[in-house]
Amino acid sequence: MDISYIINELGEDREHYFNAIAPPIIQTSNFRVNTVEELKKLAEDEYTGYYYSRGLNPTIDILRKKLAALDGAEDCLVFNSGASAIFASVLANVKSGDHIVSVDKPYTWAQRTFDVILPRFGVTTTYIDGKNIENFERAILPNTTLIYLESPNSWDFQLQDIRAVAEVAKSEGITTIIDNSYCTPLYQRPIEMGIDIAMQTATKYIGGHSDTLGGILTGTKPMIKKIFESEYLNTGTGIQPFNAWMLIRGLRTLPARLDRITQTTAKVLAWLEKHPKVEQIIFPFHKSFPQYELASRQMKGACGLFSFYIKAETKAQIVRFCESMKHIMMAVSWGGHESLILPKCATIEPNSFDPSNEEHRMLRMYIGLEEPDYLIKDLDQAFNLL
Repeated sequence: MDISYIINELGEDREHYFNAIAPPIIQTSNFRVNTVEELKKLAEDEYTGYYYSRGLNPTIDILRKKLAALDGAEDCLVFNSGASAIFASVLANVKSGDHIVSVDKPYTWAQRTFDVILPRFGVTTTYIDGKNIENFERAILPNTTLIYLESPNSWDFQLQDIRAVAEVAKSEGITTIIDNSYCTPLYQRPIEMGIDIAMQTATKYIGGHSDTLGGILTGTKPMIKKIFESEYLNTGTGIQPFNAWMLIRGLRTLPARLDRITQTTAKVLAWLEKHPKVEQIIFPFHKSFPQYELASRQMKGACGLFSFYIKAETKAQIVRFCESMKHIMMAVSWGGHESLILPKCATIEPNSFDPSNEEHRMLRMYIGLEEPDYLIKDLDQAFNLL
């Protein structure tokens, strides 16, 4: 299915809403039914129609169709945050006594689910270095029901061989979930590689403007219906119509934004790698990246998020560098219009800072929609203050 068709037309039956180019926001809590029989059917299975906006809603359905098609998946659910999407996908696929294999150091709220919430119900998790398929094979137990991937992650961008992990999981009857927020379906399509559930935080590139939150799950119709009927409806964490409408708007420009960000990132990286105060760049499509070959094989591209090690002897130097930025803002998250910087040492006490520990000197940068020279000048003046 052509990406231009998906973004601009799929799911948009404009004759149903006055031929308006932009779809309406169906801001309603519930829906009228015409017969008692219709009411009975909807009460028995909310997945069959519009009953109550905690479940299905026409504006959200337009977004669901587009996102499922982008992923090459059968169906989709959209949540009010990436964290809630992760929680629902995991909880729907484990029971008391089950075991999970997860990549090491996953996203904060995924790890909190594994470490704090699930142990209350007898679900255990083994963390592994996901770079080697053998680590997955060794970690699988007779009661393993779920493998959780994050490829690439959002700090050092470690990858997993997605096809290989999917093959191992299928041979053992294990469900797989991947966080695909870094790549989006434009740069990586995990469903086509055999993954059962693809997750994205729509807050990032899908929304693209740092003004709304969202989380996406895509997969087969039976899997998505299972999650809908339990975790989605019970926790009430589905996205609201207005926020879904904003994500539809964000999708319109997704390819253009990713193209521009990718081009600008290449220019900023080329400048950074020559700077004497930059020790190393960490980026999946940089030739020095240890998994560059794998990235090139399973990703169509990389975008605006990368890390680098700065040469510094004290935390104060890194603080001064970050705080002296005039245009690049210091903030968490990424994927919006604005460029960002984030020091990993932010939570480290000054007397605990160890310059020999490269992670203490790690900075994460996100490239937004600004002109490359504008960003390079800002970086340059900050480096001059070190």
